[in-house]
Amino acid sequence: MKYKVVAVGEMLWDVFKGEKKPGGSSMNVSLHLHKQGVDTEFISAVGDDAYGKELLGFLESQQHSLRLIQTHPTLPTSTVEVHLDDQNQATYTIVAPVAWDAIALAEQAILEVKSADAFVYCSLTCRNEESRTTILELLKHAKFKVFDINLRPPFYEIGTLRLLLAAADVLKINEDELAYLCAELALNATDLKQACLELSTIFAIETICITLGDKGAMVWQEGQIFRHEGYKVQVGDTVGAGDSFLATYISSILKGYTVEASLDRACTVGAFVASQQGANPEYDNSVYTLYH
Repeated sequence: MKYKVVAVGEMLWDVFKGEKKPGGSSMNVSLHLHKQGVDTEFISAVGDDAYGKELLGFLESQQHSLRLIQTHPTLPTSTVEVHLDDQNQATYTIVAPVAWDAIALAEQAILEVKSADAFVYCSLTCRNEESRTTILELLKHAKFKVFDINLRPPFYEIGTLRLLLAAADVLKINEDELAYLCAELALNATDLKQACLELSTIFAIETICITLGDKGAMVWQEGQIFRHEGYKVQVGDTVGAGDSFLATYISSILKGYTVEASLDRACTVGAFVASQQGANPEYDNSVYTLYH
């Protein structure tokens, strides 16, 4: 059976020392779902400019659908500037406003979300009112909602996050983001399990996936904790590793794998992507047997 997922969010160029690479967490998630045989549609926007045409060409080269990607007449295609300090520590400037800040609500997008097995969204795309309004409307039509919280300072505030959390069936979050929510929501949790229980109680979230960096990942589901230590690899770069983790977890759950097997598959693909250069290396089904 062919499963269908619709993702919404940012598509952009990461600009590093004058070199640019296709990116954006939402586009990466969509591309990895597509690589894994899921029927994938992606709702986003580019500018009517050379960068936008090039990004669309990149997606086309990956045989990924362009049907729900809009071209904005005045706003530019998104770029993220990567800066290195004297210690080679990176900071990022996410340019605003850009085309994906103004994703219009389209009837075709509503129909695709209604028919999809899952809908994936994130907080960054909600920094601007137009895209936020579109996403909140699309959430009303989704059967199964996956929230990749993806906090990028300063582009979030707790009021919007509450709305996005309340819609979620699955939340994907990292340790730092979870600590932020615990503080902002004044949770009493003293450990990760308790934090998940409290979040689930407040927002009726069924499943919470927590990425733990080099300590692997865990899934909280209905009071149970599933842990995975991850796989140690020689890192090429970590760009897109978390996005590939989420895409693999979604595709595995849809295909009927258990939580434990889905978590293992997600950690495997995440480790493989981290061992490569760039967010979207080529791979096939043999990737799931690596490191075993």
